[in-house]
Amino acid sequence: MRAEDLDLKELLELDPEGGQIRFAGQRALLLDAVAMGLLRKYLVENFGSTAARTVLTQFGFAHGWRMADAMQGQFAWESPEDRRRAGTRIHTLAGLFRLESGSDDPMSKGGSMLASSYEAEQHLLHFGRSDEPMCWTICGLISGYLTRTVGEEIFVLEDRCLCRGDSACHLVGRNRDHWRDDRAEELRFFNEARLTDCLDVSLQRVTETLKLAERKLQRHRRALIHASPEAIEPSGIIARSPAMRQVMDMARRVARVDFTVLITGESGAGKERIARLVHDESARATGPFIAVNCGAIAETLLESELFGHAKGAFTGATQDRLGLFESANGGTLFLDEIGEVSPSMQIKLLRALQEREVRRVGENKSRRFDVRVVAATNRDMDQAIAAGAFRQDLYFRLKVVELIVPPLRSRKDDILPLARMLLTEAARGMRRKLSGMSTAAADQLLRYSWPGNVRELANTMQRAAALALGDRVELTDLPEEVRQAIPRGNGVAGPVRPLEEIEKDYILAALEQNGGNQARTAEQLRIGSATLYRKLKLYGLLHRQRAQLRAQAMA
Repeated sequence: MRAEDLDLKELLELDPEGGQIRFAGQRALLLDAVAMGLLRKYLVENFGSTAARTVLTQFGFAHGWRMADAMQGQFAWESPEDRRRAGTRIHTLAGLFRLESGSDDPMSKGGSMLASSYEAEQHLLHFGRSDEPMCWTICGLISGYLTRTVGEEIFVLEDRCLCRGDSACHLVGRNRDHWRDDRAEELRFFNEARLTDCLDVSLQRVTETLKLAERKLQRHRRALIHASPEAIEPSGIIARSPAMRQVMDMARRVARVDFTVLITGESGAGKERIARLVHDESARATGPFIAVNCGAIAETLLESELFGHAKGAFTGATQDRLGLFESANGGTLFLDEIGEVSPSMQIKLLRALQEREVRRVGENKSRRFDVRVVAATNRDMDQAIAAGAFRQDLYFRLKVVELIVPPLRSRKDDILPLARMLLTEAARGMRRKLSGMSTAAADQLLRYSWPGNVRELANTMQRAAALALGDRVELTDLPEEVRQAIPRGNGVAGPVRPLEEIEKDYILAALEQNGGNQARTAEQLRIGSATLYRKLKLYGLLHRQRAQLRAQAMA
């Protein structure tokens, strides 16, 4: 067999029923050239050109070696030269490139001239002109084929390329001694050590990118819990109520402008989640988000925590330490419970915010910082200012925009979605399989006023997940104060409800509290038994109650 006698029809075998393609006796795949170009683009953009070239060169080398193995037993070659020259012929038939008329194999004196190269075409498509030859896979491919065929290391390198504006790609194959030192750097792409070195550098870049992505994913963890589809916001914050949606809309608008934000609201209402939303929606999203509870740190330590300290500044300061303002550089610093900061510390904070610089404890040198400050408090700041407990100038410096987070009792539409999400999270942490809550338990959650807000709801769901006997949370699994809650008439929480609906909820809650005893319930409500009977009939509950009483009697 001569190289020029190879025929694509003889090399290619199609099995439509089995779904297999064989080329030169080996199972093959049809790969779209543009898809391969996109893979190349992904490798370059995410790992760098050095790593991309190494991977593609060694992939091509392995491919060529395998093809040489496959061809070895397929044909009886007239000469070793024919077997060697068959490589470029086979790869031409495979559609990888087209040889220019009269061109020989790369090991000939003139080398190979490629009139068309899929790799050069794809590089031009995705990156445009280049200063260097770019047929990395093809060079590796022919190198692998020749090395296996000839029996010694042959390295095919490119000295002209369509990507550089040359009229054709020119490939030359020689052994290591021939190339000597002038092309030694290119030969390193064929070595496994080169792959390890360049991937180490690339992996460092990938690791940093993954760390940023991981921090982002942790913020959205609740929204991504498979069994809890309630968190409709990408941020993971439940916002079905109009009041909460208004706060989130304002937070997103504020995030676009880089100034200080003050978040106020009751303890446990979710102020830190809103602060994270401001950070995530801002241009600083890739930077750090650092939160500190100012009320939980002693005054003597807070200055060092925020501004840092120099070695020897005080007992125990054995080395220089960055403060949180410097650590959060390029990102957001969240100062929680800012209302608890002492007057002396307020002066230092005010100066830092005005000058955009800090001075470490024990140093005379000021250091610039690039940080967005978001503060939060559950205190009434107007009262604190009037009482002299908080500086008015610092308050106005923090309150460029104020975001008021409504309490949970004013967000009734959010209670059940939040409860379901928190229950799913608690169950996952305890490795329990809970399908949800009973109707009675869900209804009771809506009756309670939640003075501890979302934090109290989270604790309630953790308790319920731990105590639930079956695969769902029942009314008896809720805390006593939640079970005993009945709709309150003193004030309106959330949207105004029809009077008939409130009356129904109140009557049913009283009936349940009395264990279904209608006479006692009517007496407590100061209505006649006939009136209560008529209302229960209107609600369609008499049949259900009778069935429950019969079941209890039988038990």
